[in-house]
Amino acid sequence: MSHSIETMQGKVAVVAGGTRGAGRGIAVMLGEAGATVYVTGRSVRGNPSDLGRLETIEDTAEMVTAAGGVGIPVRVDHSQESEVVGLFERIKSEQDGQLDLLVNDIWGGESLTEWGKPFWECSLDKGILMQERAIHTHMITSYYAAPLMIERKSGLIIEITDGTDYRYRGNLPYSLAKISVIHLAQAMAEDLRPHGIAAVALTPGFLRSEEMLDYFGVTEETWKEAAKQDPHFLMSETPDYIGRAVVALATDPQIMNRSGKAFSTWGLSDEFPFTDRDGSRPHWGNYAKEQGF
Repeated sequence: MSHSIETMQGKVAVVAGGTRGAGRGIAVMLGEAGATVYVTGRSVRGNPSDLGRLETIEDTAEMVTAAGGVGIPVRVDHSQESEVVGLFERIKSEQDGQLDLLVNDIWGGESLTEWGKPFWECSLDKGILMQERAIHTHMITSYYAAPLMIERKSGLIIEITDGTDYRYRGNLPYSLAKISVIHLAQAMAEDLRPHGIAAVALTPGFLRSEEMLDYFGVTEETWKEAAKQDPHFLMSETPDYIGRAVVALATDPQIMNRSGKAFSTWGLSDEFPFTDRDGSRPHWGNYAKEQGF
């Protein structure tokens, strides 16, 4: 069952929303596996998105190349159909129409989620904008990616989400966004199946993203200190973990048997030999059961 990290050589991937967090980890691990990765997002050097973060798509693309792949940054606002069309036109011409993998990781809902409030007390505008950013963008991107895959009768679309089931996630707009993309994967899988193309959903556990490290006032080197504020953080995982889970799915010869289903980093780590950056295998599922979540 072992997968060499050379398995993505000659493959072309798009990581939509690859600026930071899970998207960056996925892009870099695809690079480690030898893929050509188009890294898209709105934050470019000298012109950050309205999220106001320092990370850029150029940074991610350089990390992809440094890891052993080919990183290509393309500024795309995935809510703008014309920009998405331009992205896939470019891939058509530069890669002769080859597209092996699309990872939909566009989110942008961090500042829009109003935790601890019932839905009727939340901002309706923010709630609707979250759906536009986190669902509509995925629909638009898959709409233009699928024909390239259909032409070659192969490919995989991965929807990055939070959780694997339909249970309430503590805030209505957030819940709706995360559950909707699980169903997007399930529905796309049905339409794509006759063409030999798979679609799945994938969730990380407690993700140790740049934003989460900043929130706790720690770095990747000192992250364990954050356990003083939240003991659950000791079970967190780096973005590399979900990146390696994506590589495992993208190189799985039996991927069509998985199509339409939702997976987790920890569940896939039980099946595939990948580890997190430090060689550990954080298992949020087992931990959540022990804690009675």
